[in-house]
Amino acid sequence: MSFPDLRSFIKHLESIGELIRIQAEVDPNQELTIIQHRVMAQNGQALLFENVKGSQYRIISNIFGTKERVDLVFGGQPQKIGEKIFDLAQQIMPPTPKKLWQARQGLKKVLKARLKDVRNGPIMETLTEPADLNKLPVLTCWPEDGGPFFTLPLVHTIDPLNGRGNLGIYRLQRFDAMSTGMHWQIEKGGGFHFKQAIELSQPLPVSVFLGGPPALTIAAVAPLPEGIDERMLAAFMMGIPLKVINRKQTGHRIPAAAEFVLEGTIEEGDLQREGPFGDHFGHYSHASDFPVFRVARVLARRDAIYPATVVGKPVQEDFHIGVALQEMAGPLLKLIRPAVVDIWAYPETGFHPLAVMSVKERYPREALKHTLGMLGEGQVSLTKIMITVGHDVNVKDFDAVSLAVWKYLKAEEGIHLLAPTAQDTLDFTGPAMNSGSRLILMATAGGGQQIRNTPPPLPPSPKEVHRCINGFMAWGPAFLIIQVQNDVNLANLRQALETHFVTKQYLFHVLVSGDVPLGDKTMVLWGWFTRFDPLSDLYPSRLIVKGNRLIYDFPIIIDARWKPGYPKPLEFNPDIEKRVNEKWEDYNIPLN
Repeated sequence: MSFPDLRSFIKHLESIGELIRIQAEVDPNQELTIIQHRVMAQNGQALLFENVKGSQYRIISNIFGTKERVDLVFGGQPQKIGEKIFDLAQQIMPPTPKKLWQARQGLKKVLKARLKDVRNGPIMETLTEPADLNKLPVLTCWPEDGGPFFTLPLVHTIDPLNGRGNLGIYRLQRFDAMSTGMHWQIEKGGGFHFKQAIELSQPLPVSVFLGGPPALTIAAVAPLPEGIDERMLAAFMMGIPLKVINRKQTGHRIPAAAEFVLEGTIEEGDLQREGPFGDHFGHYSHASDFPVFRVARVLARRDAIYPATVVGKPVQEDFHIGVALQEMAGPLLKLIRPAVVDIWAYPETGFHPLAVMSVKERYPREALKHTLGMLGEGQVSLTKIMITVGHDVNVKDFDAVSLAVWKYLKAEEGIHLLAPTAQDTLDFTGPAMNSGSRLILMATAGGGQQIRNTPPPLPPSPKEVHRCINGFMAWGPAFLIIQVQNDVNLANLRQALETHFVTKQYLFHVLVSGDVPLGDKTMVLWGWFTRFDPLSDLYPSRLIVKGNRLIYDFPIIIDARWKPGYPKPLEFNPDIEKRVNEKWEDYNIPLN
C-alpha cells in the first residue's frame, strides 16, 4: 500500500485503530511531550491533536511510534526491500541485454523511483509572505530548551556545484517570525552544501518540508552515500513517482502534497546562539552558534496538519525508524563489503555511541581491515565504540556479543584507542563539540583458539566489595555493570574490584550513576554508552609498554557515570506533569 501524502497515512491509521483524535486543548509547550512519552511507553497509537493552544493548526505526532507503523510506510518488512535491491544488483551485474530483460520486473519499480513534475498541488493553496512562523504550533519539548523547535523538518538543499539534492532532518529553533536556527551536525549533507556555497560567496537556498508522504520522512534519516538524493529512496519505498513542483524562487522541486514548505536562505557569517535542546541522547545538548535560516515565505495546504515528534531517553520514534533503516541496509552491505556479515548500531544508545559488526575472516586479523574500512563510511564514521565479532555471532544480541568478547578479546592486540577523532555533534563526552575519541574491540577468533573458557561466577553482594556500590548486574561474562554512589572514591573502588576474587574475573567494570536502573537493559545501554569518552574514562589495571604500543590490561574500568560539566539528563517539569495528570481523562487516551 502506498501513501502519497500524510493525510492518506492518517486515514489508514484511523481505519485500523492506530490513531487517536484528541479534542481537549493541549499546550505545545511541554504538555504534548509528556502525553506522547506516556503513549510511546505502551506502544500506543498515533496522536492527532485537534485543539492546539495558540494555533489554528492541528498537530500529528507519534506516527512512527511502533515497528508495525514504520513497516506500513516501507510497504512491508524493511529487510525485504534491502534484499530486493541486493538481488536486483546481483541479477543485472555485469549488465547484458539478456540479464536486463530477465530483471525487467524489478527494473520497472526502480524506474518509478523518480521525481514527477506537476504544475500545481495542495501545497500551493495558501501563501504567507512575509513569513510568520509564530502561527505554527512549534513544540517546546523540555523545561530547559532554548525555545520552540521544529522537530520533524525535512531540510532540502542542492549542491551548488553539481546540482544534486539532499534531504535531511536537522532541528530548527524558532527565533522569531521569520528566522530559525539550522542545526547542521557534523557529516550532514546540508552542511557540506553550505560550505560549498560559502566558497562560491553565495547564499544557499533552503526549503523545509513539513509533512508529505511519510516515506519522505523515513528517507530523510537514511544514511545514504553522499550525492544520492533521499527523495529517490522515498519514491522507491512508495512504488510511485514523487510529485514535485518546480519553484523558481529557490530552484527547488518541492513535494506537491506537503503540508507546509518554508522557503528562504542561509548566508555566511549569519550566526546565532542555538539551544540547549533535549535531544535523543536523553540529555540537553549544549548551546552553540549555528547558521540562521532566514525564512522568506511559507506555503501551506488550506487546512494544514503540523507534523511533530519528541525525543528523549529511549524508546522514542527515532528508535523504530533507525531499526527499520538498519534492517533495510543490512543486505546491501554485501554489495560493498562481502566479508561483513552484519552491523548493528544500538538504538538504545542513540546509534552512534555503539555499533557491533560481524565479519567472516579468510585470514588472521582480516577483521581489523574491515573494521577500519567501515569506520570510514559516512555516518558509521561517527561510531564511538565499535565491537567486531565473528561471523556466527548475532550482533543484535548483546549477551552473545559479551560472550564473544570474553572468549576472544586479547589485551595485547584487540584493544585499539584512536584519539583525537571527529565525533557526533550531540555527543557531549569529548573535550569539545565534534571532538572525541574512538574505541575498537576486536573479539574474533582471528584464526586462533578461544583464550578463555570458564566464565566468572555471579557477582557477590555489593557491600561485600565496597560500601559505595548500590548494585551489580553481570551482562554476560565480559561486562560487570556497577551502580555506584556519587561520593565514591575511584581509586579505592578500583582496588576493591581488582582484588575481589569474583569481580576481578570480569574483563570490564562499568560504573554507572544512580539514575540508571540495573533491571532495565535498555536504560543500562543508554546510561553506559552516552556518558563516557574512551580516552578520558578507561582505567586499566595496568598500562604495559610493549614496543611502541600501550597495552590496556584487564580488568578495565569504564567510568560511565554522569560527570560535572555534562549536560543534565532530561526530566519533565513537575508542574506540567501534574497538570497532565489532572487532565488525563479529558484526553480520552486508552492506556493499559
